[in-house]
Amino acid sequence: MDLEEHVESTEELYDGVIVKLERQRVRLPNGDTASREIVRHAGAVGILALTDDHKMILERQWRAPIAAATLEIPAGKLDSRDADNVEHAVMRELNEEIRYQPGQLKRITGFYSSVGFSDEYMTLFLATDLKPVTTELPRDQGENLELLTVTKEEAQAMIDRGEISDAKTITAIYYWLLQK
Repeated sequence: MDLEEHVESTEELYDGVIVKLERQRVRLPNGDTASREIVRHAGAVGILALTDDHKMILERQWRAPIAAATLEIPAGKLDSRDADNVEHAVMRELNEEIRYQPGQLKRITGFYSSVGFSDEYMTLFLATDLKPVTTELPRDQGENLELLTVTKEEAQAMIDRGEISDAKTITAIYYWLLQK
């Protein structure tokens, strides 16, 4: 079965700091046409940062789209400083957000965060053997974080109680729970 849609036209609706929004007119396999609104994103990294005493580092921060504070793993978008190098983005985000650098870094997986409307692709990493940074990078403007550490059991319970509802963080925790 042919499912591919063919773009007939694209209109840029918004070009912002974090995202771009475009509207596409597409021809469907059956010949009909439809509109698609797509959020374009530079890509992102998420990091399961584990301390030497086997706890994960979480950040509590305000998220305007849901008007609530969330618990999340360290994460951030790729930008011009990274030159499309996801490992560089990981090192930068760990420095900016939790003030650590990893002795070991391992790619866990990559995924699209919300394929229904966005092309954001996130690469998830495991960072271990954490050491304090010697030179702190500035945090992003308006970024206010509260850091905490939790055990595997605490993280699982926080998901069960709905205290952690962020997809990248849940993915990282389930990966961690599956490790021996």
